[in-house]
Amino acid sequence: MDWITSINETGSGLLGGAWPVVWNIVKILCVMLPLLGFVAYLTLWERKLIGYMHQRIGPNRVGPGGLLQPIADAFKMMFKEVIVPSAANRGLYLLGPVMTIMPAMAAWVVIPFGPDAALANINAGLLLLLAITSIEVYGVIIAGWASNSKYAFLGAMRAAAQMVSYELAIGFCLVVVLMVSGSLNLTEIVMGQTRGWFADRGINFLSWNWLPLLPIFVVYVVSSVAETNRHPFDVVEGESEIVAGHMVEYSGMGFAVFFLAEYATMILLSALATIMFLGGWQAPLSVLELGFLPQWLVGWFWLFIKTFFVVSLFVWFRATFPRYRYDQIMRLGWKIFIPVTLVWLVVVAIWMQTPLNIWQ
Repeated sequence: MDWITSINETGSGLLGGAWPVVWNIVKILCVMLPLLGFVAYLTLWERKLIGYMHQRIGPNRVGPGGLLQPIADAFKMMFKEVIVPSAANRGLYLLGPVMTIMPAMAAWVVIPFGPDAALANINAGLLLLLAITSIEVYGVIIAGWASNSKYAFLGAMRAAAQMVSYELAIGFCLVVVLMVSGSLNLTEIVMGQTRGWFADRGINFLSWNWLPLLPIFVVYVVSSVAETNRHPFDVVEGESEIVAGHMVEYSGMGFAVFFLAEYATMILLSALATIMFLGGWQAPLSVLELGFLPQWLVGWFWLFIKTFFVVSLFVWFRATFPRYRYDQIMRLGWKIFIPVTLVWLVVVAIWMQTPLNIWQ
């Protein structure tokens, strides 16, 4: 993009050697600030959509149509007192929420918004993303242990076991996508979905990975719901048993940061599903590429629409299914999802060695 080149040249002229640092901070803010806005308004969309499914209105008091409700909630949380329990380990207690939200934010460094629009377009992007998101479970364990409450600790142990179990299933799903794409670079994975018999005829969505890897796509979406401890896998916050899980002793902004981390992880995993299986920034049909608009704008639009669709599935599941028992959750992860992904891994590997290979 010419305007980015001109900004770089002007900045280098003004700041010299300090410009790369300033430019990287600006790019990070350009990703983080809209993301925090999306996280806040995802809470409103969830309440509105569930209200619609329950045949009620949802939040409609603060601002026109309830549009200022997330801002009111944020202000309320900001001015609440952060109470540290007297027997808690103060340092670890305050570190827990930070350790939970940090990976959900840091992982966006490799998410591509267009062909050359990623903060760090590195070749091992998929590996980096998997490594960063694995750290989140430590924040949950630290928060549960540092609270010095048996309810918080029990919730943390449940959350840790559940997250580790479903991380394996997600990891295997990503390995299958890596195998058919032949690259760990997320941009290359998207570009690989633009080639094929259907793509050549303008029917792009039939060339995306969701169709040949449909069982893997289903496993990934359901595992993402379990990974974020969302309904129907939210036994960590089973109100009738252990109150609010690992965050039972948190108040004010500490409590808010845990919720921010949950919703930020939902958006991250949905964006990753879009990149891996739904063609990333590509339009579903070539006639919808809107050539009269800048291509980066069209790409961002389609990436947003697809991510929004996958995030809405999380809400739909919450409004539809009853909560699983804990043993059922672990059984689903270890005895069903991991074997299914392993079998499909072998099936795809054999498929790729035959003349019917569609990923050449």
